[in-house]
Amino acid sequence: MDKPWLAHYPQGVPSELDEIGYRSLAELLEHAFQTYSDRDALHFMGAAFTYGRFGELSRDFAAYCQTLGLKKGDRIALMMPNVPQYPVAIAGAAMAGLTIVNVNPLYTPGELAHQLKDSGAKAIVVLENMAATLEACRGQTDVEHVIVTGLGDLLPMIKGAIVNFVLRRVKKMVPAYDLPGAVRFKAALSAGAKAKLSKVAVAPEDIAVLQYTGGTTGVAKGAMLTQRNIVANVIQSAHWNAPALNQLAPGEQSIVVCALPIYHIFGFTVNLMLSVRNGGAAILIPNPRDIPATLKAIKAFRFHSFPAVNTLYNAIALHPDAKSVDWSALKLCVGGGMAVQAATAERWKKVTGVSICEGYGLSETSPSACCNPTDRSEYTGTIGLPLPSTELAILDEDGNHLPPGSVGEVAIRGPQVMAGYWNRPAETAAVMTADGFFRSGDIGVMSEDGTFKIVDRKKDMINVSGFNVYPNEVEDVVTRMPGITEAAAIAMSDEASGEAVKLFVVRSDAAIGEDEIKAYCKANLTGYKRPRVIEFRDELPKSAVGKVLRRELRS
Repeated sequence: MDKPWLAHYPQGVPSELDEIGYRSLAELLEHAFQTYSDRDALHFMGAAFTYGRFGELSRDFAAYCQTLGLKKGDRIALMMPNVPQYPVAIAGAAMAGLTIVNVNPLYTPGELAHQLKDSGAKAIVVLENMAATLEACRGQTDVEHVIVTGLGDLLPMIKGAIVNFVLRRVKKMVPAYDLPGAVRFKAALSAGAKAKLSKVAVAPEDIAVLQYTGGTTGVAKGAMLTQRNIVANVIQSAHWNAPALNQLAPGEQSIVVCALPIYHIFGFTVNLMLSVRNGGAAILIPNPRDIPATLKAIKAFRFHSFPAVNTLYNAIALHPDAKSVDWSALKLCVGGGMAVQAATAERWKKVTGVSICEGYGLSETSPSACCNPTDRSEYTGTIGLPLPSTELAILDEDGNHLPPGSVGEVAIRGPQVMAGYWNRPAETAAVMTADGFFRSGDIGVMSEDGTFKIVDRKKDMINVSGFNVYPNEVEDVVTRMPGITEAAAIAMSDEASGEAVKLFVVRSDAAIGEDEIKAYCKANLTGYKRPRVIEFRDELPKSAVGKVLRRELRS
């Protein structure tokens, strides 16, 4: 197929990956531990962890997993926010040949039970704040081994003890729980340090991660991401980000703000694993929703990269403390996970001086498939160009490839595309074409030069009298209105038109009413796209990673 995007690649970015360089995540990690042993790898609450220390702790955890009898391919669930124990558990699991099941720590017992049962996880590492959730559903699962950790467990002894005491006794943030046989994370590391780690032969096609989708189109299902999938996406992202990060002074270590949750595939691959591969340092942010705490955590650093989602960029740009942060070293802001709105991009650049470089991907693509060139200085409103060794196509309902300018379903082919859905062959077959493209469920269009733009999700499209209305477009227009902070559009039933647009709005100016918004929409949107009903909210429901949950607004 034609690849018009290749003519617009930044200088020095290869069109294809000649080689990936590592057979597994464990190989990538071990190489970093040895090559950068004296460099800082992780920063957390004022403590720094060198690559050497990171490696030691990871090997101890891997050896402990082997003492439990866990074998290659067994699933281990990791249920934590961004704390140092998470990267350690990831690396240790990878060295032991285990398959990682990333779990949202805010899950309810029902959601957790489904993921643990579906994956067949035999072990879980859980932050003690969420241990009561596990207690409520453990009996419904096959989990045999539970490792519990506290937020301060890997901090220096006195500081760690104080942090854990405050969370448990002062802030009462650790609900009582009873998990018979559970082992503390530090005790597991101590036991592992006394054991021998046996080398595990891991192949590129072995499953590295079961990454569960959000479940917005039915029951949450696990995307089988192989060792090759994840490693390839790390290398693709490294090539793509190079034009921006090559601006660093020779020998200067890259520092990334790791505010995206590591349990989300964007945070896992594009934040953590990419930083490790590059020998960079990651500032771990355990709760990015706490904007004052996030800004306080990054003030001590001259950081260079800040991947995030639209809602986080917007919240920071609107916060008065953002002006107290030194943004002068920032080179790269990759936006993904949801559409980046123009109003957010404008606010962010005004505060930081750096444009948001929007990308695109899914859990099923490890995640990155497409991104704007990182040497561009302006927000484009598109998702850019396919990454090296990646093809994107626009398909009609029958799977036929459509020409540039046609609206259809975005499909992706490349080394980062999943092996399929865990134990769901029928659902795998439904999203994979005969020639190896993954059907994303997103509606998009390709321009003549190979630039792609997402119009909307299939499931979120609003049909007004036969005309398609894309919520992203309505939201993008409304959030440009002064005094409007956030907006979300959904379909509502309408006798005359079948469906109509209902808009939920969060405003910073209480004087703005329904009439003002409707007048603004009349001036900026054609008739059938204008909201029929407007509802004001103090906040919009969001996933833990910051995506607006339109399904909750529909319920």
